[in-house]
Amino acid sequence: MANPPRTARAASRSRDGGPRPASAAASARAAAHADPGAVEITLADGVMVATLRRPGVANRVSHAMARELIDLAETVEDDDEIIALAITGHGAEFACGFDPDVDPELVETLARIGKPTVAIINGDIGDEALELAIALDLRAAVATARFTLGQLARGALPRFGGTQRMPRLIGAAHTLRMLLAGAALDGEEALRLGLVTYLARDRRDLERVTRDLFGALRTRGALGMRLVKDAVRKGRDMTIEQGIRLEEDLYALLQTTADRAEGVAAFLHKRKPLFKGA
Repeated sequence: MANPPRTARAASRSRDGGPRPASAAASARAAAHADPGAVEITLADGVMVATLRRPGVANRVSHAMARELIDLAETVEDDDEIIALAITGHGAEFACGFDPDVDPELVETLARIGKPTVAIINGDIGDEALELAIALDLRAAVATARFTLGQLARGALPRFGGTQRMPRLIGAAHTLRMLLAGAALDGEEALRLGLVTYLARDRRDLERVTRDLFGALRTRGALGMRLVKDAVRKGRDMTIEQGIRLEEDLYALLQTTADRAEGVAAFLHKRKPLFKGA
């Protein structure tokens, strides 16, 4: 049998050589060392759901989990049968952050996905995990969730877009309140400020909310959703005149596609459209 990690061995002996309980911090370090975590994948009716699972450290994302998510993003983009990606956490929390060796490539890769992306926030979410969630398109949360950006408390700064994306969602003052004063938002305030798109009473209601959301996404054409995401994302950094020109160009592009013809035909014949993404 392999020897246990050094941190675990050190915590398991007292000065006289006898066993003693490990501290909470040592236990967390040992758990993190022993278990790199995993990303559990399910696919149903075109929606891929990635569940962050890392018991003992509140689903904190490891380097190995980050690589799984990056590979998953490529799969989502390449598979025409997948219409959307959702990310959630295992158990009572979404995730408390990332390990130090996770590369910023993770969040930027997820942010570039052309299909709809959703954070299903099933519990408390903090630090880098919240930076990941705000890089996705939509966020559905349970009302009891708490939202924090506590990097300064451990002598660090956000490095996954927290100082850039968060002010665009909730404004600079509320972002600084979270970062400088350590304010934690509850679900109701997160909804009011625009951080959360949908708010559920409890976890069962969260399942209903996300089920309805996915049902709505399935009625949209994949190409149309990709183009509208492109317009919104690029338009944020343009003048209103430039943004409207972009919108007109993308509208004209969609007019030339088979999906547009199918949408018109379905409307005229009062039936559901069968979009092909082309």
